[in-house]
Formats: sequence, structure tokens, C-alpha cells
Amino acid sequence: MTLRLLAVHAHPDDESSKGAATYAAYRARGARVMIVSCTGGERGDILNAGLERRPMGERDLAGLRRIEMAEAQEVMGVEHRWLGYADSGLPENGEVLASDCFATIPLQISAQPLVRLLRDYRPHVVVTYDQNGGYPHPDHIRTHEVTMRAVDEAADTSVLPELGASWAVSKVYYERIFNAPRLLAVHAAMSELSPAHPSLERLEQLAGWMKDRPDTATTRVPIGDFLEVRDAALRSHASQVKPEDEFFFWPNDVLRGAWPFEDYELVRSSVDSPQPESDLFAGITDESDA
Repeated sequence: MTLRLLAVHAHPDDESSKGAATYAAYRARGARVMIVSCTGGERGDILNAGLERRPMGERDLAGLRRIEMAEAQEVMGVEHRWLGYADSGLPENGEVLASDCFATIPLQISAQPLVRLLRDYRPHVVVTYDQNGGYPHPDHIRTHEVTMRAVDEAADTSVLPELGASWAVSKVYYERIFNAPRLLAVHAAMSELSPAHPSLERLEQLAGWMKDRPDTATTRVPIGDFLEVRDAALRSHASQVKPEDEFFFWPNDVLRGAWPFEDYELVRSSVDSPQPESDLFAGITDESDA
């Protein structure tokens, strides 16, 4: 049986900052991995002042982000699909969202392409965001809502039969990669090994920001051998990430010693998989493909 994982993300680049090492690790094991980008990221900004492709980005950011996503996909060795919706942007307080954006499309409509994909691809595991979107971006929140609705509808034989034979996902996870224990462990290790490293101050800020969030991770996937793949995938999104961004890039030798994992929270399961886990596919058997 070929194991299949589907990761649903809001924008191109989210898949690389939130799980790329996990996806590469499972590809190395022979699993199929598919990334879904719900939007094209076209209402984003160019966040890298040194972007080599800036003229194209200023002329056609949507096109550039498609090119960057294709490059990241190649680095990770995964499959990829666009859900096809327009980026909602990140509006200021009180600003009205565009009428055609992902966050304003009714759920019963926006979930349908994902229902079709779930029934066609038939993943054993789905990974997405929690109800707060990981952070309160309207597209991240909508990604959660669309994913959970689509998982339910894909399994229901009475719903949208024209979209293919029903499929019940065995396990659903929320990504929990940015968490306080990880940040504190990396900060402590870096303070000892590299006390002058420029990322230390940023790590301390992040840990303070995250310290009151409960650690809800149930599953820590070992990814120490795939950190360079993760970095290369994220750097593919050059319009969004500076090559040495202190928010994203920490020394991999420190990470391998302090926290060589990417973390997830199991929120739905139809299989027996005692926790804590080290494998998103724990408990999946040949019967799961029936």
C-alpha cells in the first residue's frame, strides 16, 4: 500500500514554512505527498528588498508566485494542486474584503473542489490549520473551515455524488510547528553554542509571543535529515522570504541537536494510534485503503 498525505495550505510559501521537511521525509520513505494551495497569493507583497525578479513581481505577482511554487514543489519532490481561489489579502481593521476573494466565497461552494480532490487522491492523512488559522489571516481561517468541511463531505455518500466515490480520511492533523517548547529549546541551545548569533533576539521575542499558548502537539515527526530541503524550498519563495531571514532560518546544526522534529496535533482519527506519536501514518494499515 502506498501511503498518501494531503496538506492544505492558504498561500504558496505556507507549505514550505509549515511542513516542508515533513513532506520531504515522507517522500524519502516512498509515500505520496500532495500540497494544495487554496489561493495564488496574488494580494501579497514583495517582502524581499533584494528580489532578483522584482520587475516581474511588480508587473505580475500572481505569475511570479506560481513560478516560485513550482520551484519549491520540485525541491520537495511533491505533487501540487491549486484550489483556484483569489487571495483575500490581510485587511486593516474595518477594511472590507474583496467580494471575489477566498474568505468571502460561501463554504458550500469553496469546499467542492477539495471534496473532488479528496475523493480522487484518497489520502490517508490530511494536514491543515486549526480554527484560528495558526494566526488570524482570513485565508488561513478559511483554509481550516474549507478543509474540515471537505473532509466531512468527501466521506458522506449522500453529498455531492457527482464529485466521485466517497472517501473517508483516516487521520486529520493541525500543524503545530511554531510552538513554545521548540523555540525555548532552540534558544537555549543557540545561547550556549553561538551566543552572538543574530537570530537569538528574534527567537527570544518569538518565545515570548508563544509562551502562553498550550503545547497541544501529539506527534513529533523526525526531520533532522531534511532541514536543508526545507530551507531550499522556502528560499524558492524569494518574493516572500529573504535568503537569511531571522524569523525562518536558524542554524540547522543547532536544530538537529535541540529539536529535530516538526510537530502536529492529531484532531481526528478512525484508527488506533497511541500517543505520543512519531509518525503521521501511525495506525494506518492496508484496510485503510478499502
